[in-house]
Amino acid sequence: MTQTLRAADVLARRLYEAGCRHAFGMPGGEVLTLVDALVKAGIRFHLAKHENAAGFMGEGAHHSDGAPVILVATLGPGALNGVNVVANAHQDRVPMLVLTGCVDAAEEQSYTHQVLDHRAVFSPITKATFRLDAEAPDLIADKAVAIATQPRNGPVHIDVPISVADASARDRGSRRAPAALTQPDNATLAQAHSWLSEAQRPIAVIGLDALQEEAAPEIKSFLEQHQIPFVTTYKAKGILPELHPLCLGAAGLSPLADKHLLPLVQQSDLILALGYDPIEMRPGWRNIWDPTRQRMIDITPEANSHYMHQASLALITSLKPTLEALAPSAETAELPKWTCGALKKAQNALTAAFPTTDDWGPAGVIAQCSASLPANTLATADSGAHRILLSQMWTCQEPRQLIQSSGLCTMGCAVPMAIGRKLAEPDRPVVSFSGDAGFLMVAGDLATAVELGVAPIFVVFVDASLALIELKQRGRQMANAGVDLGRHDFAAIGRAFGGNGVTVRNRAELDKALQEALASDRFTVIAAEIEPGGYDGRI
Repeated sequence: MTQTLRAADVLARRLYEAGCRHAFGMPGGEVLTLVDALVKAGIRFHLAKHENAAGFMGEGAHHSDGAPVILVATLGPGALNGVNVVANAHQDRVPMLVLTGCVDAAEEQSYTHQVLDHRAVFSPITKATFRLDAEAPDLIADKAVAIATQPRNGPVHIDVPISVADASARDRGSRRAPAALTQPDNATLAQAHSWLSEAQRPIAVIGLDALQEEAAPEIKSFLEQHQIPFVTTYKAKGILPELHPLCLGAAGLSPLADKHLLPLVQQSDLILALGYDPIEMRPGWRNIWDPTRQRMIDITPEANSHYMHQASLALITSLKPTLEALAPSAETAELPKWTCGALKKAQNALTAAFPTTDDWGPAGVIAQCSASLPANTLATADSGAHRILLSQMWTCQEPRQLIQSSGLCTMGCAVPMAIGRKLAEPDRPVVSFSGDAGFLMVAGDLATAVELGVAPIFVVFVDASLALIELKQRGRQMANAGVDLGRHDFAAIGRAFGGNGVTVRNRAELDKALQEALASDRFTVIAAEIEPGGYDGRI
């Protein structure tokens, strides 16, 4: 007997085939069939308290299981609540399927309640947007998954009309084919080989595209063979262990780090951009090398349309086979690298710039968390001054060990990302770092952590201030306005939602709280009270 499938079932099956096992959102009547289909296909639907948080929970899970995010939102306000996280996925290159309910095309001609053009809303912040059709749900699903997961990854929107979700449909079998790896022509490879052989002061900048291609083994082999020091963006932290002798740490938002890194880049005779997507970088990284005296090889999946930098040799290609092809030959005599001592000087200066010895304050909080938590801890970071300091101080030994919003720099992302990460990897410690203002944006989803039975650790930097904005405000000699907030009892908020909550004011108290949190089967909010101005001169 042939099973009758709904169009929603076909869509859900395709998402299951793509590896999806989790969906996050808040249902309305318009998406009930869709939610039912997801569950029947084997995809767990998780109720969040806000669609924006739901998307970040999905991203947290994605960084563990590699599957595209599924965000489900009902029509109108539900869809609009998800706009920020969808834009974040677009800028942070996160594969996401945004499924929204909508009224039928004929219905919307005379019915206006909550009706708006979802596709017009999502078109500028997605790679593509579709309206599900009962005659071709399999094709639309395959296209959506393929587009979302092709370099560069990103969100794809599918609007699902109520009657279409329930309509009978055929499943004609998957038509998705894996993207073929490409390699540049022999002449281009020969040019790159020549420049690599001649370089005496090469440096590599590694970015988000390398992370998405899972090119860590090839990068490690290539850099070690050529003895090339490297910098990563914040999202690419850990693609090689940060204790590696060639590592110069992360860059992107810290003027203090740039003070030591940019002169090194400007001294180099060959810059290699390995999957380097400059969307994470501050303006200080715009056109920092001189094409008239420095060679630059850019290996990237997309042609340069950003103009943040220019390349002497642009390889629009896959990173992994290209790096394998650029391995030094046995006959090539490699010149010694960085004999001037500038590399070691920069490494020492960066270590001194971000010490771990502070008795307290934001650096003391980060240093103690690093010392107290196991080496395999997974971390999430919210936007703010603490994120910049954390990204410089927190050492990662594997890709995606610290995740954050880097392209869009969204506040309120760390808590839900930690919930999704812990859901996907329950056996590993997960810690979230938030400023007090960002934590308040999403505190309601502590209830979701309880309902999902997950136990992340939520560290909150409590200084009653939008610290990064206040620092910029003072730097421009402006009057204090709109950057102060009250000193709330964050520990009590944690206990009120069914978790643990503790306030700490020194490193010994923080260490004790972290050990208790690791042993607990409930989430823990640790409110680390620090004085305002603690980031002055530190980032």
